[in-house]
Parts: sequence; C-alpha cells; structure tokens
Amino acid sequence: MPFYSNPRDITAFDAKFEAQKIAFGPISFQVAHCLMKFNILATIDKAGGNGITLAELSQSTQVSEYALGVLLDMGLSMGLVWQKDVTYVLDKTGYFLLHDDMAAINLNFVQDVCYQGLFQLDKALAEGTAAGLAVFGEWSTIYPALKDLPPKAKESWFAFDHYYSDHAFPAIIPFVFKHNPRHLVDIGGNTGKWAFTCCQYDPEVEITIMDFPGQLAIAAQQAAKQGYSSRVHTFATDLLDESLSFVEGADTYWMSQFLDCFSKAQILSILKRTAQAMTPNSQLFIVETFWDRQPSAASAYCVNATSLYFSAMANGNSRMYHSKDVLALLQQAGLYVDEDTDNLGLGHTLLRCKLKPI
Repeated sequence: MPFYSNPRDITAFDAKFEAQKIAFGPISFQVAHCLMKFNILATIDKAGGNGITLAELSQSTQVSEYALGVLLDMGLSMGLVWQKDVTYVLDKTGYFLLHDDMAAINLNFVQDVCYQGLFQLDKALAEGTAAGLAVFGEWSTIYPALKDLPPKAKESWFAFDHYYSDHAFPAIIPFVFKHNPRHLVDIGGNTGKWAFTCCQYDPEVEITIMDFPGQLAIAAQQAAKQGYSSRVHTFATDLLDESLSFVEGADTYWMSQFLDCFSKAQILSILKRTAQAMTPNSQLFIVETFWDRQPSAASAYCVNATSLYFSAMANGNSRMYHSKDVLALLQQAGLYVDEDTDNLGLGHTLLRCKLKPI
C-alpha cells in the first residue's frame, strides 16, 4: 500500500482547488446525478465529436435551457463535458461516469441509500448508532430493514452488494472447491447468491444459509425457482445473539463481505462461535475488501468511503477493516490463517482459516 505513505506531491494552488472541490462536493454529486437522470450525458455522448448545442439538448431531453445551463456549467468545471465552440462534447470522466458500470452502481447506492442519511453522520459517529437510517424508518440496523426499504433504495442496495460479489465469486470459487467442501455453512448468506454459485459449480455440495428470516425467505424462493431446494437449506438466526448456536460440524464455513458489517467486539463473538461449531477438520473461508490491501488508490478510496455508509446507515459501529485488525481477531478466536490470497475479484482477499491445534 504505497499510496498513503507519503505526502501528496501537489502545489499549494492545486491543494486549495482540491479543498474547494470538497467544500462543493455535495453539489457536484447532485449535478452528476441529474446529468445522468435526465439523460443529458447520454444525449451528448450520442452527438459524438461534433457535440450538441444547448437548444438541441433541450429539444432532445425536454429539459429547460435554464436547467441545462446550470448543470452543464458545473459539468464543465467537473470535467464531465467540454465546449467546442457552441456545442458540448462528452469528456473522458463523463464517458466513464456514463458507461462504467461500477460508477453507476456506486452513484445509485450513494443517492438512493446513503445521501439523505449522511446528513446525520456527525450524530452517528458521536452516538455509535446508525442515525441516518431514520430517513427510512425506526430500525437500529439496516439488515432486518432491507425487505422494507423503499423500492429504489432496496434495488440500489442489492445492486451494490451483488455487484462486488458477482465480480469476486468466479475468481474465488476455484480456491474454495480445491478443498472439496461437502457441507458449506454460509454465515450471513443473505438471499443466497453464493449458495447458488456453489450449487452451479459443484452438483453434490450442500449449503446451509444462516441469516435473518426475511433474507432466508427470499433465498428459499430462489432455491426453489432454480431447482436447488434439496441442497440449499436455511437456518434462521440472529447472528448477534450470543445465546444462539451456529450450525455444528460442517466441513466448511463461509463469510463473504460479512465481517465488515460488525464491530470488532461483535466480530470476535461471531468468530468464537464459529470456532466452537467447527471440528478439527473444518475450514473457514473469509472474503473481505481490506482497505490496506487494495491494488490502487482508486479502489482504496471506494473502500474507505464505504466505511461511512456503515457508520451512518448500516449499524453505526462497523467499517471496512485494515487486514491486521481481522487477523488479530482470528488469533483471539482460536483460529489461524492457513492460506491468504489477495487481488481476487475487485480487490478482494480470501483467507482460509483453521482451528489452532490444542
């Protein structure tokens, strides 16, 4: 991780400009959102290298020239578009905002799930609660609320969650199945994305998903729809209730982008209960996007920004962790890392863990 180990090589003038970008950051974000929502960037893109005039844009998009004017003036400042005489042409950053699926997923997630609630970030950090979640209802964490979120927020939340899983799973699954799992317990398996990926990969493996009843109901429906009901089982539980046991004796336990949903104390409790359920021959796989193991400053930026979603919206006490934090908790829980593989999927790390010998 060389990109945070030295001060930035930047002039004072450019640093002041960066500070102004931060000050007006919420405005820039909403401008980008509107340029996408009103199909303005898409219309400019279709015009090609010759560009399109304000009047032509207004006619094509049915957006007033006033609205187009203020949005595009800021779009010029943001580097989304440039002017060729009296026409607007899509610039490189605007191109990727429009065409890069990761940018679209992240923008919709921030707009539909995070934006309003982040106004309560200071309160969330002071209290250690998901204070921003109140914009959607009276819940202490977002997880039991997922099925009841407004349609756009629910769609964007699951799109965000599944996007990173979808890119990670194809790269990760050979590392898991080289160890020949027969019964895999998917802890915090949500609606079954990983379970169904496993069933497609191996015709004999059986999966038990542990999660809240609401998520498991969706998973069971999907299992039936895909013909996996005989191999995909559900185990309803509250993973934070220390009085509730885990599925015992499986050969493989799995946690994918899961531990970042909890505080350190909660992670330790979950890992200890997992260790208690394991046999000496069991293995635990953990998939995380550790911010210190990202391949670039750009991916670390996205990961660190996601931590503030957890602070304001998800639970108020979790984050995207430094790898050393999780490795230390594994040691405390009586586990050790047998295999450690970085740069899978989109900056994912896969840890294979075993019980410490007695």
